[in-house]
Amino acid sequence: MLRVGLLLPLTGGNAPLGQAMLNAAQLALFDQGDRRVEMLPRDTRGTPAGAARAAQAALADGAVALAGPLTLAETAQAVGEARGRAPVFAFTSDETQAGTGVWVLGVTPSQQVRRIIAAAAEGGLRRFALMAPDDAFGQRLAVALRAAAQNLGAPPPLILLSSNRGDMAATAQQLVASPPEAVLIGYGGPGARAAGNAIAAAFPAGAPRLLGTNLWVTDGSLGNEPALIGAWFPGPDPVGRARFDAQYDAAFNERAPRLAGAAYDAVALAARSAREGAPPVGAAFMGADGPVRLLEAGGITRGLAVFAIRQGGEAELVQPAPLPGGPGS
Repeated sequence: MLRVGLLLPLTGGNAPLGQAMLNAAQLALFDQGDRRVEMLPRDTRGTPAGAARAAQAALADGAVALAGPLTLAETAQAVGEARGRAPVFAFTSDETQAGTGVWVLGVTPSQQVRRIIAAAAEGGLRRFALMAPDDAFGQRLAVALRAAAQNLGAPPPLILLSSNRGDMAATAQQLVASPPEAVLIGYGGPGARAAGNAIAAAFPAGAPRLLGTNLWVTDGSLGNEPALIGAWFPGPDPVGRARFDAQYDAAFNERAPRLAGAAYDAVALAARSAREGAPPVGAAFMGADGPVRLLEAGGITRGLAVFAIRQGGEAELVQPAPLPGGPGS
């Protein structure tokens, strides 16, 4: 048998999510169609120490690849156990954990920024700014936006990180002196609405194009905010995700949570690694959230679509997901 370890929070506060991800993993194994591959679910209990023990247990039971765990802190511990012994396909979106033999399957900040900036650049936009919280996510968005602008030969972007969401109006006023053509908003929910309104107030004659992140994918309420109508954001390939959601619903009679897609992708890649004796670096793979390609040293290119917020309704597809390795992936 070819054994694949699956590290999930099957007890604790994230147990319902862990069960849904286990369901998605079972779908991935079924779709692989190789009875030689055996899945070894191991409970991380939602803690870093539990993730280390789960990785140890899976490896001791013969796992040749690991899928999971869920969070940044858990991944750091599991990777320590697996390094040099088995490839790891983690569910986190934190790129700091990626490296030789370790791939992160969550949609990362740099993947989101590359895609949305490429789409904006295709429309002729070259002067960018960022409004985001001064936290780890905002800082990663800033790094990614600087890199994306440099790759385009565009001017350095204006980076506005704030530790106080109440200062949104003052932050938006800083855009006025040198107006950007597009502003990337690194907030979701109420923060996104507040940022959109602040930018609209700062530019009464016409605001720059507003861009968002993957945080907007599941928030249908943004279509009720006039300042955000027409804003663009990146998200999973709708065709691939619809196919996965339908398969999950048919099998388990419930809606798949967003993170279930990462479990599907990770287990599919881990199973293929077990079958082929090495991770499938360079090969394109159609995952639950669209096309994915593994690169050396833990890199991943991911095909994301671009959507526009429409008034009161579902977001509208603006650009389909490109093939991994294509522009914006």
